[in-house]
Amino acid sequence: MKTDEVRSRFLEFFEKRGHRIVPSDSLIPHNDPTLLFTGAGMNQFKEQFLGLRPLGFSRAATCQKCLRTGDLENVGVTPWHMTFFEMLGNFSFGDYFKREACEWAWQFMLEEMGQKPERMHATIYEQDDETFEIWNRLVGVPAERIWRFDDKSNFWPESAPTKGPNGPCGPCTEILIDTGASTVPDSSPRNDSSRFVEVW
Repeated sequence: MKTDEVRSRFLEFFEKRGHRIVPSDSLIPHNDPTLLFTGAGMNQFKEQFLGLRPLGFSRAATCQKCLRTGDLENVGVTPWHMTFFEMLGNFSFGDYFKREACEWAWQFMLEEMGQKPERMHATIYEQDDETFEIWNRLVGVPAERIWRFDDKSNFWPESAPTKGPNGPCGPCTEILIDTGASTVPDSSPRNDSSRFVEVW
């Protein structure tokens, strides 16, 4: 599947679920002195997440052009680190929450991307029992394929639990695909990011 098709399937999927398709923001953020470049899809919505400026809609989906310099040392070393990339994102501004976000992410990966559920794993923040229950009981992910990680991996930004929030923050959840063979002993999402690749 080509990039254009992934992008269009994602945006159409969320448009059918009531999301406004919002164009990519500039790579150089306007009116945000805290950022040199746009590095994530949520950047253009910071004022909405902070409750400062409402939009005329409560759901959005984007394909955001991003430029990151924080992990330049990994560019060319791993097959998935790049300076420029497009980040797909779906956002809720006081509308839906964890349940719908998890259900729709899993549904998209199965129905639109053709992934097999037995190859998919979920990660959660170690203290986030609510999201564990959503993945396990509502979505149907077996407990042995739900991985609890600390704030370094599954809390955004990772410094918030120890240093305090500097803006929107909270636990996050991710979907990993098991690509198969590995040379890592006792390979798992905890120690093998070559085999278990984050896709959501």
